[in-house]
Amino acid sequence: MQKPHILIVEDEDVTRFNLRNLFEAEGYNVSEAINGEAMEQQLQKNTINLVIMDINLPGKNGLLLARELTNNSDLGLIFLTGRDSDIDKILGLEIGADDYLTKPFNPRELTIRARNILNRISQGKTESDSAIIRFNQWVLDGNSRKMTSPNGEIISIPRGEYRALKLLIENTGQIVTRQQLIKEMTGRDLRSNDRTVDVTIRRLRKHFESVEGAAELINTIHGEGYRFVGTVE
Repeated sequence: MQKPHILIVEDEDVTRFNLRNLFEAEGYNVSEAINGEAMEQQLQKNTINLVIMDINLPGKNGLLLARELTNNSDLGLIFLTGRDSDIDKILGLEIGADDYLTKPFNPRELTIRARNILNRISQGKTESDSAIIRFNQWVLDGNSRKMTSPNGEIISIPRGEYRALKLLIENTGQIVTRQQLIKEMTGRDLRSNDRTVDVTIRRLRKHFESVEGAAELINTIHGEGYRFVGTVE
């Protein structure tokens, strides 16, 4: 079985060296890049499964680079950065990052999160995500991870949004907790002050609200989670 390949995008030499040693010790193939240009070269040269990237990079910053990465449905993305403001975290997740850790980080926690995301990517290739789901004149295509609106607009959605929406639809009319959602999206447990689920739901609602007069499809159940109330065909 081929080892997963991780790309470290980090301009600080000591951090990049430590990350390489950490993941090589875990049995992964690891490549390095110090900026966006070097990242593109590595992506063209290698089949990368997961990018671990700082935000503060020379040239294009990590947030801009992430927009170019999220179109690749088979590529995971973790932000590992010293920027710990809620705004940065929300922006990173809204762009489509699978996870966000701040420095200083716990190496064990980082390797667990990376493994969980790689497992999710692998499962996505083997499970029956290719099914077409139709609801309220929307079409969700699991193979391409795209939604088609009632107006015919095609919207690409990140892996986290897709997995959250699929779980909600599979449990139509039932409450799905934040813990269930974060587990499905990232494979990890919910932590205090973790905004990942809320940001994801907000993004999904924005897609649905782009259609004038659209009915509310995801209800908030305060203190418990969310419920999909659309009509699945």
